[in-house]
Amino acid sequence: MIKEAVSARKALNAVSLLWLGSLIGAGLAFITQVVLARELTPDGYGVFAAALATVTLLAPLAGFGVQGFWLKVFGAEGWRATRWLPGSFRFVALSTSGTLILLAVWAALGPHDTLTAELLFWLLPVIAAYMFMELVSGRLLLEERFASLAFWQMFPHVARLVLVLSLLLILVNRPNLSLIATIYGLVALSVIVAGCIYLRSMLGGGFRLKGHVGSVDSERRELRAEVSAISMLDVASKTWPFGLATVFHLVYFQSDIVLLKYLAGNADAGVYNVAFTVMAAVYLLPSVIYQKVLLPKIHRWANHDRERFYRVYRQGNIAMLVLGGGAMVAIWGSAFWAIPLLFGEQYVEAVALLNILAVSAPIVFVASSVGAVLVTQEHMVKKVKIMGGVAVLNVLLNIVLIPKYGAVGAAVTTVFSNLVLLVVYYMSAQRSVFGFRY
Repeated sequence: MIKEAVSARKALNAVSLLWLGSLIGAGLAFITQVVLARELTPDGYGVFAAALATVTLLAPLAGFGVQGFWLKVFGAEGWRATRWLPGSFRFVALSTSGTLILLAVWAALGPHDTLTAELLFWLLPVIAAYMFMELVSGRLLLEERFASLAFWQMFPHVARLVLVLSLLLILVNRPNLSLIATIYGLVALSVIVAGCIYLRSMLGGGFRLKGHVGSVDSERRELRAEVSAISMLDVASKTWPFGLATVFHLVYFQSDIVLLKYLAGNADAGVYNVAFTVMAAVYLLPSVIYQKVLLPKIHRWANHDRERFYRVYRQGNIAMLVLGGGAMVAIWGSAFWAIPLLFGEQYVEAVALLNILAVSAPIVFVASSVGAVLVTQEHMVKKVKIMGGVAVLNVLLNIVLIPKYGAVGAAVTTVFSNLVLLVVYYMSAQRSVFGFRY
Protein backbone atom coordinates (compact mmCIF):
# COMPACT_ATOMS: atom_id res chain seq x y z
CA MET A 1 0.00 0.00 0.00
CA ILE A 2 2.80 2.41 0.93
CA LYS A 3 4.67 1.54 -2.26
CA GLU A 4 1.58 2.21 -4.38
CA ALA A 5 1.00 5.52 -2.60
CA VAL A 6 4.57 6.62 -3.26
CA SER A 7 4.27 5.53 -6.89
CA ALA A 8 1.00 7.43 -7.28
CA ARG A 9 2.54 10.54 -5.72
CA LYS A 10 5.50 10.37 -8.09
CA ALA A 11 3.16 9.96 -11.05
CA LEU A 12 1.09 12.94 -9.89
CA ASN A 13 4.23 15.06 -9.48
CA ALA A 14 5.38 14.08 -12.97
CA VAL A 15 1.98 14.92 -14.46
CA SER A 16 1.91 18.23 -12.60
CA LEU A 17 5.39 19.18 -13.76
CA LEU A 18 4.80 18.25 -17.37
CA TRP A 19 1.34 19.78 -17.31
CA LEU A 20 2.79 23.03 -15.98
CA GLY A 21 5.57 22.99 -18.57
CA SER A 22 3.19 22.12 -21.37
CA LEU A 23 0.70 24.71 -20.11
CA ILE A 24 3.36 27.41 -20.14
CA GLY A 25 4.55 26.29 -23.58
CA ALA A 26 1.01 26.14 -24.91
CA GLY A 27 0.26 29.48 -23.31
CA LEU A 28 3.22 31.04 -25.09
CA ALA A 29 2.22 29.39 -28.36
CA PHE A 30 -1.34 30.59 -27.83
CA ILE A 31 -0.16 34.14 -27.18
CA THR A 32 1.93 33.99 -30.34
CA GLN A 33 -1.14 32.97 -32.34
CA VAL A 34 -3.22 35.70 -30.69
CA VAL A 35 -0.59 38.30 -31.57
CA LEU A 36 -0.36 37.11 -35.17
CA ALA A 37 -4.14 36.95 -35.57
CA ARG A 38 -4.58 40.48 -34.21
CA GLU A 39 -1.77 41.91 -36.32
CA LEU A 40 -2.73 40.12 -39.54
CA THR A 41 -5.95 40.18 -41.50
CA PRO A 42 -7.97 36.92 -41.53
CA ASP A 43 -6.75 36.45 -45.09
CA GLY A 44 -3.08 36.89 -44.20
CA TYR A 45 -3.42 34.83 -41.04
CA GLY A 46 -5.07 32.10 -43.06
CA VAL A 47 -2.17 31.98 -45.55
CA PHE A 48 0.39 31.60 -42.77
CA ALA A 49 -1.71 29.10 -40.76
CA ALA A 50 -2.27 26.93 -43.84
CA ALA A 51 1.43 26.97 -44.73
CA LEU A 52 2.39 26.00 -41.17
CA ALA A 53 -0.30 23.28 -41.11
CA THR A 54 1.09 21.86 -44.36
CA VAL A 55 4.55 21.62 -42.83
CA THR A 56 3.09 20.08 -39.67
CA LEU A 57 1.29 17.43 -41.71
CA LEU A 58 4.51 16.41 -43.48
CA ALA A 59 6.80 16.67 -40.43
CA PRO A 60 5.99 13.20 -38.99
CA LEU A 61 7.47 11.64 -42.14
CA ALA A 62 10.85 12.76 -40.76
CA GLY A 63 11.81 10.03 -38.33
CA PHE A 64 8.54 8.26 -39.12
CA GLY A 65 7.70 6.85 -35.71
CA VAL A 66 11.16 6.28 -34.25
CA GLN A 67 10.28 7.93 -30.95
CA GLY A 68 7.19 5.77 -30.45
CA PHE A 69 9.19 2.68 -31.34
CA TRP A 70 11.88 3.61 -28.82
CA LEU A 71 9.32 3.83 -26.02
CA LYS A 72 7.89 0.45 -26.97
CA VAL A 73 11.15 -1.45 -27.50
CA PHE A 74 12.89 -0.06 -24.42
CA GLY A 75 9.80 -0.87 -22.38
CA ALA A 76 9.94 -4.47 -23.59
CA GLU A 77 13.74 -5.08 -23.85
CA GLY A 78 15.32 -2.67 -21.39
CA TRP A 79 18.98 -1.93 -22.03
CA ARG A 80 19.11 -4.56 -24.77
CA ALA A 81 17.11 -2.15 -26.95
CA THR A 82 20.24 -0.03 -27.44
CA ARG A 83 21.00 -2.37 -30.34
CA TRP A 84 18.38 -0.45 -32.35
CA LEU A 85 19.94 3.00 -31.92
CA PRO A 86 22.54 3.09 -34.75
CA GLY A 87 20.02 1.86 -37.30
CA SER A 88 17.44 4.29 -35.96
CA PHE A 89 19.70 7.29 -36.49
CA ARG A 90 20.53 6.21 -40.05
CA PHE A 91 16.83 5.78 -40.79
CA VAL A 92 16.05 9.19 -39.31
CA ALA A 93 18.66 10.88 -41.51
CA LEU A 94 17.26 9.27 -44.66
CA SER A 95 13.59 9.89 -43.89
CA THR A 96 14.22 13.51 -42.90
CA SER A 97 16.10 14.19 -46.13
CA GLY A 98 13.29 12.67 -48.15
CA THR A 99 10.66 14.74 -46.35
CA LEU A 100 12.58 17.97 -46.93
CA ILE A 101 12.76 17.19 -50.64
CA LEU A 102 9.04 16.40 -50.72
CA LEU A 103 8.12 19.72 -49.11
CA ALA A 104 10.44 21.65 -51.41
CA VAL A 105 8.81 20.04 -54.47
CA TRP A 106 5.31 20.85 -53.14
CA ALA A 107 6.36 24.44 -52.45
CA ALA A 108 7.65 24.83 -56.01
CA LEU A 109 4.93 22.97 -57.90
CA GLY A 110 1.80 23.03 -55.70
CA PRO A 111 -1.43 24.82 -56.70
CA HIS A 112 -0.79 27.95 -54.65
CA ASP A 113 0.40 31.51 -55.05
CA THR A 114 3.96 32.79 -54.82
CA LEU A 115 3.58 33.95 -51.23
CA THR A 116 2.51 30.49 -50.02
CA ALA A 117 5.44 28.92 -51.86
CA GLU A 118 7.84 31.39 -50.24
CA LEU A 119 6.45 30.68 -46.77
CA LEU A 120 6.83 26.93 -47.29
CA PHE A 121 10.49 27.37 -48.26
CA TRP A 122 11.21 29.47 -45.15
CA LEU A 123 9.51 26.84 -43.00
CA LEU A 124 11.62 23.94 -44.32
CA PRO A 125 13.81 23.75 -41.16
CA VAL A 126 10.67 23.08 -39.10
CA ILE A 127 10.61 19.58 -40.61
CA ALA A 128 14.00 18.62 -39.17
CA ALA A 129 13.29 20.47 -35.92
CA TYR A 130 10.15 18.40 -35.40
CA MET A 131 12.22 15.24 -35.69
CA PHE A 132 14.78 16.45 -33.13
CA MET A 133 12.03 17.58 -30.76
CA GLU A 134 10.53 14.09 -30.89
CA LEU A 135 13.78 12.15 -30.47
CA VAL A 136 15.11 14.25 -27.61
CA SER A 137 11.68 14.04 -25.94
CA GLY A 138 11.83 10.28 -26.37
CA ARG A 139 15.19 10.08 -24.64
CA LEU A 140 14.03 12.29 -21.77
CA LEU A 141 10.90 10.16 -21.34
CA LEU A 142 13.03 7.00 -21.14
CA GLU A 143 15.16 8.70 -18.51
CA GLU A 144 12.03 10.07 -16.76
CA ARG A 145 13.66 13.51 -16.64
CA PHE A 146 10.41 15.38 -16.62
CA ALA A 147 11.81 18.79 -15.65
CA SER A 148 14.24 18.69 -18.57
CA LEU A 149 11.46 17.51 -20.87
CA ALA A 150 9.22 20.40 -19.80
CA PHE A 151 12.03 22.89 -20.49
CA TRP A 152 12.84 21.28 -23.86
CA GLN A 153 9.24 21.52 -25.00
CA MET A 154 8.89 25.12 -23.85
CA PHE A 155 12.05 26.36 -25.54
CA PRO A 156 10.80 26.83 -29.14
CA HIS A 157 7.59 28.50 -27.95
CA VAL A 158 9.53 30.98 -25.81
CA ALA A 159 11.96 31.75 -28.64
CA ARG A 160 9.22 32.26 -31.24
CA LEU A 161 7.17 34.57 -29.03
CA VAL A 162 10.17 36.70 -28.09
CA LEU A 163 11.26 37.05 -31.71
CA VAL A 164 7.74 37.78 -32.99
CA LEU A 165 7.22 40.48 -30.36
CA SER A 166 10.63 41.95 -31.19
CA LEU A 167 9.65 42.04 -34.85
CA LEU A 168 6.43 43.89 -34.04
CA LEU A 169 8.31 46.46 -31.98
CA ILE A 170 10.64 47.12 -34.89
CA LEU A 171 7.98 47.25 -37.61
CA VAL A 172 5.35 49.99 -37.51
CA ASN A 173 3.08 48.48 -40.16
CA ARG A 174 1.64 44.96 -40.27
CA PRO A 175 4.44 42.36 -40.02
CA ASN A 176 5.69 40.78 -43.20
CA LEU A 177 4.59 37.14 -43.51
CA SER A 178 7.95 36.09 -44.88
CA LEU A 179 9.72 37.60 -41.85
CA ILE A 180 7.40 35.68 -39.52
CA ALA A 181 8.15 32.45 -41.38
CA THR A 182 11.86 33.29 -41.15
CA ILE A 183 11.54 33.53 -37.37
CA TYR A 184 9.98 30.07 -37.26
CA GLY A 185 12.81 28.79 -39.45
CA LEU A 186 15.54 30.32 -37.27
CA VAL A 187 14.06 28.87 -34.09
CA ALA A 188 13.90 25.51 -35.83
CA LEU A 189 17.60 25.72 -36.69
CA SER A 190 18.46 26.33 -33.03
CA VAL A 191 16.44 23.23 -32.07
CA ILE A 192 18.35 21.20 -34.66
CA VAL A 193 21.73 22.27 -33.28
CA ALA A 194 20.74 21.56 -29.67
CA GLY A 195 19.18 18.24 -30.65
CA CYS A 196 22.31 17.08 -32.48
CA ILE A 197 24.44 17.80 -29.42
CA TYR A 198 22.08 16.04 -27.03
CA LEU A 199 21.51 12.90 -29.11
CA ARG A 200 25.16 12.20 -29.92
CA SER A 201 25.88 10.88 -26.43
CA MET A 202 23.02 8.41 -26.72
CA LEU A 203 24.92 6.32 -29.26
CA GLY A 204 27.72 5.80 -26.76
CA GLY A 205 25.31 4.71 -24.06
CA GLY A 206 25.40 8.06 -22.27
CA PHE A 207 21.87 8.02 -20.97
CA ARG A 208 20.04 6.69 -17.90
CA LEU A 209 17.21 4.28 -18.65
CA LYS A 210 14.63 4.22 -15.87
CA GLY A 211 12.67 1.18 -14.77
CA HIS A 212 15.23 -1.42 -15.89
CA VAL A 213 18.18 -2.97 -14.10
CA GLY A 214 21.67 -3.14 -15.59
CA SER A 215 23.45 -0.70 -17.85
CA VAL A 216 24.47 -0.33 -21.46
CA ASP A 217 27.98 -1.53 -20.59
CA SER A 218 26.62 -4.85 -19.36
CA GLU A 219 24.80 -5.38 -22.64
CA ARG A 220 27.27 -3.91 -25.13
CA ARG A 221 29.56 -6.92 -25.59
CA GLU A 222 26.67 -9.27 -26.24
CA LEU A 223 24.93 -6.86 -28.61
CA ARG A 224 27.76 -5.96 -30.99
CA ALA A 225 26.79 -8.60 -33.53
CA GLU A 226 23.11 -7.67 -33.31
CA VAL A 227 23.85 -3.96 -33.75
CA SER A 228 25.76 -4.53 -36.95
CA ALA A 229 23.01 -6.79 -38.27
CA ILE A 230 20.20 -4.24 -37.81
CA SER A 231 19.68 -2.23 -40.98
CA MET A 232 17.54 0.80 -41.79
CA LEU A 233 14.97 -1.56 -43.32
CA ASP A 234 14.78 -3.45 -40.02
CA VAL A 235 14.11 -0.17 -38.23
CA ALA A 236 11.53 0.90 -40.82
CA SER A 237 9.71 -2.42 -40.44
CA LYS A 238 9.21 -1.63 -36.74
CA THR A 239 8.58 2.12 -36.83
CA TRP A 240 6.08 2.46 -39.69
CA PRO A 241 2.97 1.89 -37.52
CA PHE A 242 4.02 4.71 -35.18
CA GLY A 243 4.86 6.98 -38.11
CA LEU A 244 1.58 6.35 -39.87
CA ALA A 245 -0.32 6.82 -36.61
CA THR A 246 1.10 10.32 -36.22
CA VAL A 247 0.39 11.21 -39.85
CA PHE A 248 -3.19 9.92 -39.68
CA HIS A 249 -3.76 11.76 -36.40
CA LEU A 250 -2.70 15.04 -37.97
CA VAL A 251 -4.85 14.40 -41.04
CA TYR A 252 -8.09 14.19 -39.07
CA PHE A 253 -6.90 16.73 -36.48
CA GLN A 254 -5.39 19.51 -38.59
CA SER A 255 -5.87 18.92 -42.34
CA ASP A 256 -9.09 20.97 -42.20
CA ILE A 257 -7.01 24.16 -42.21
CA VAL A 258 -5.15 23.19 -45.38
CA LEU A 259 -8.30 21.99 -47.13
CA LEU A 260 -10.14 25.17 -46.16
CA LYS A 261 -7.41 27.26 -47.77
CA TYR A 262 -7.64 25.43 -51.09
CA LEU A 263 -11.41 24.78 -51.10
CA ALA A 264 -12.88 27.85 -49.38
CA GLY A 265 -10.19 30.54 -49.20
CA ASN A 266 -7.55 32.01 -46.91
CA ALA A 267 -10.02 33.94 -44.73
CA ASP A 268 -11.99 30.80 -43.82
CA ALA A 269 -8.73 29.05 -42.95
CA GLY A 270 -7.71 31.96 -40.72
CA VAL A 271 -11.01 32.07 -38.81
CA TYR A 272 -11.05 28.29 -38.37
CA ASN A 273 -7.47 28.32 -37.10
CA VAL A 274 -8.52 30.58 -34.23
CA ALA A 275 -10.98 27.94 -32.99
CA PHE A 276 -8.46 25.18 -33.68
CA THR A 277 -5.81 26.99 -31.61
CA VAL A 278 -8.10 27.05 -28.59
CA MET A 279 -8.93 23.34 -28.91
CA ALA A 280 -5.25 22.43 -29.34
CA ALA A 281 -4.57 24.09 -25.98
CA VAL A 282 -7.44 22.17 -24.37
CA TYR A 283 -6.11 18.84 -25.66
CA LEU A 284 -2.80 19.37 -23.88
CA LEU A 285 -3.98 17.69 -20.67
CA PRO A 286 -4.70 14.21 -22.08
CA SER A 287 -1.64 14.51 -24.30
CA VAL A 288 0.63 15.18 -21.33
CA ILE A 289 -0.87 12.38 -19.26
CA TYR A 290 -0.82 9.66 -21.91
CA GLN A 291 1.92 10.63 -24.36
CA LYS A 292 4.44 12.08 -21.92
CA VAL A 293 4.00 10.49 -18.47
CA LEU A 294 2.12 7.21 -18.74
CA LEU A 295 3.15 5.83 -22.15
CA PRO A 296 6.52 4.33 -21.12
CA LYS A 297 4.85 2.88 -18.03
CA ILE A 298 1.90 1.53 -20.04
CA HIS A 299 4.33 -0.41 -22.23
CA ARG A 300 5.93 -1.91 -19.12
CA TRP A 301 2.60 -2.75 -17.48
CA ALA A 302 1.25 -4.33 -20.67
CA ASN A 303 4.19 -6.75 -20.63
CA HIS A 304 4.76 -7.27 -16.91
CA ASP A 305 1.72 -6.17 -14.84
CA ARG A 306 -1.58 -6.84 -16.59
CA GLU A 307 -3.71 -6.16 -13.51
CA ARG A 308 -2.39 -2.60 -13.14
CA PHE A 309 -2.57 -2.17 -16.91
CA TYR A 310 -6.31 -2.83 -16.92
CA ARG A 311 -6.96 -0.81 -13.75
CA VAL A 312 -5.24 2.28 -15.17
CA TYR A 313 -7.24 1.85 -18.40
CA ARG A 314 -10.61 1.80 -16.62
CA GLN A 315 -9.85 4.60 -14.19
CA GLY A 316 -8.35 6.68 -17.01
CA ASN A 317 -11.51 6.41 -19.11
CA ILE A 318 -13.66 7.72 -16.27
CA ALA A 319 -11.26 10.53 -15.39
CA MET A 320 -10.94 11.65 -18.99
CA LEU A 321 -14.72 11.69 -19.48
CA VAL A 322 -15.15 13.96 -16.46
CA LEU A 323 -12.29 16.29 -17.42
CA GLY A 324 -13.34 16.43 -21.07
CA GLY A 325 -16.94 17.19 -20.15
CA GLY A 326 -15.78 19.99 -17.88
CA ALA A 327 -13.64 21.44 -20.69
CA MET A 328 -16.62 21.38 -23.07
CA VAL A 329 -18.88 23.24 -20.63
CA ALA A 330 -16.14 25.78 -19.88
CA ILE A 331 -15.71 26.52 -23.60
CA TRP A 332 -19.44 26.91 -24.14
CA GLY A 333 -19.60 29.38 -21.27
CA SER A 334 -16.67 31.54 -22.40
CA ALA A 335 -16.32 31.37 -26.19
CA PHE A 336 -18.77 34.20 -26.92
CA TRP A 337 -16.69 36.77 -25.03
CA ALA A 338 -13.20 35.22 -25.05
CA ILE A 339 -12.73 35.04 -28.83
CA PRO A 340 -13.50 38.72 -29.57
CA LEU A 341 -11.53 39.81 -26.51
CA LEU A 342 -8.39 37.83 -27.34
CA PHE A 343 -8.34 37.70 -31.13
CA GLY A 344 -10.40 40.72 -32.09
CA GLU A 345 -13.87 41.36 -33.50
CA GLN A 346 -12.69 40.35 -36.96
CA TYR A 347 -12.67 36.71 -35.75
CA VAL A 348 -16.13 36.70 -34.14
CA GLU A 349 -17.22 33.98 -36.60
CA ALA A 350 -14.83 31.63 -34.81
CA VAL A 351 -17.19 31.58 -31.77
CA ALA A 352 -19.69 29.31 -33.53
CA LEU A 353 -16.88 27.08 -34.81
CA LEU A 354 -15.37 26.77 -31.33
CA ASN A 355 -18.75 25.84 -29.83
CA ILE A 356 -19.05 23.04 -32.39
CA LEU A 357 -15.48 21.82 -31.87
CA ALA A 358 -15.98 21.86 -28.08
CA VAL A 359 -18.19 18.78 -28.43
CA SER A 360 -15.01 16.91 -29.30
CA ALA A 361 -13.41 17.63 -25.92
CA PRO A 362 -14.86 14.68 -23.93
CA ILE A 363 -14.59 12.49 -27.03
CA VAL A 364 -10.90 13.21 -27.59
CA PHE A 365 -10.08 13.00 -23.87
CA VAL A 366 -11.54 9.48 -23.58
CA ALA A 367 -10.02 8.46 -26.94
CA SER A 368 -6.60 9.38 -25.54
CA SER A 369 -7.09 6.91 -22.70
CA VAL A 370 -8.56 4.11 -24.81
CA GLY A 371 -6.09 4.60 -27.65
CA ALA A 372 -3.10 4.42 -25.31
CA VAL A 373 -3.61 0.69 -24.71
CA LEU A 374 -3.64 0.03 -28.45
CA VAL A 375 0.01 1.06 -28.85
CA THR A 376 1.20 -1.85 -26.72
CA GLN A 377 2.48 -5.27 -27.79
CA GLU A 378 1.08 -6.39 -31.15
CA HIS A 379 -1.91 -4.03 -31.22
CA MET A 380 -0.26 -0.98 -32.85
CA VAL A 381 -0.99 -2.14 -36.41
CA LYS A 382 -4.68 -2.43 -35.55
CA LYS A 383 -4.65 1.11 -34.16
CA VAL A 384 -3.00 2.43 -37.30
CA LYS A 385 -5.66 0.81 -39.49
CA ILE A 386 -8.38 2.47 -37.41
CA MET A 387 -6.66 5.85 -37.62
CA GLY A 388 -6.14 5.45 -41.35
CA GLY A 389 -9.81 4.71 -41.91
CA VAL A 390 -10.85 7.76 -39.87
CA ALA A 391 -8.33 9.94 -41.71
CA VAL A 392 -9.80 8.90 -45.08
CA LEU A 393 -13.32 9.51 -43.76
CA ASN A 394 -12.30 12.94 -42.51
CA VAL A 395 -10.77 14.03 -45.82
CA LEU A 396 -13.72 12.76 -47.88
CA LEU A 397 -16.27 14.50 -45.65
CA ASN A 398 -14.27 17.73 -45.78
CA ILE A 399 -14.11 17.62 -49.56
CA VAL A 400 -17.90 17.18 -49.66
CA LEU A 401 -18.90 19.63 -46.90
CA ILE A 402 -16.36 22.48 -47.12
CA PRO A 403 -17.41 23.74 -50.60
CA LYS A 404 -21.03 23.89 -49.41
CA TYR A 405 -20.78 24.85 -45.72
CA GLY A 406 -17.27 26.30 -45.42
CA ALA A 407 -15.61 26.27 -42.01
CA VAL A 408 -18.79 24.97 -40.31
CA GLY A 409 -18.60 21.87 -42.48
CA ALA A 410 -14.98 21.36 -41.42
CA ALA A 411 -15.89 21.68 -37.74
CA VAL A 412 -18.77 19.20 -37.98
CA THR A 413 -16.52 16.79 -39.87
CA THR A 414 -13.91 16.99 -37.10
CA VAL A 415 -16.43 16.18 -34.36
CA PHE A 416 -17.93 13.29 -36.30
CA SER A 417 -14.50 11.86 -37.14
CA ASN A 418 -13.44 12.01 -33.48
CA LEU A 419 -16.63 10.21 -32.42
CA VAL A 420 -16.08 7.42 -34.95
CA LEU A 421 -12.49 7.09 -33.78
CA LEU A 422 -13.51 6.73 -30.13
CA VAL A 423 -16.20 4.13 -30.82
CA VAL A 424 -13.93 1.93 -32.92
CA TYR A 425 -11.02 2.38 -30.47
CA TYR A 426 -13.19 1.23 -27.58
CA MET A 427 -14.55 -1.81 -29.37
CA SER A 428 -11.06 -2.81 -30.50
CA ALA A 429 -9.51 -2.33 -27.05
CA GLN A 430 -12.21 -4.30 -25.30
CA ARG A 431 -12.01 -7.18 -27.77
CA SER A 432 -8.36 -7.33 -28.82
CA VAL A 433 -6.45 -6.02 -25.81
CA PHE A 434 -8.56 -7.27 -22.92
CA GLY A 435 -10.36 -10.21 -24.54
CA PHE A 436 -13.97 -9.17 -23.99
CA ARG A 437 -16.58 -10.60 -26.38
CA TYR A 438 -19.88 -8.98 -27.26
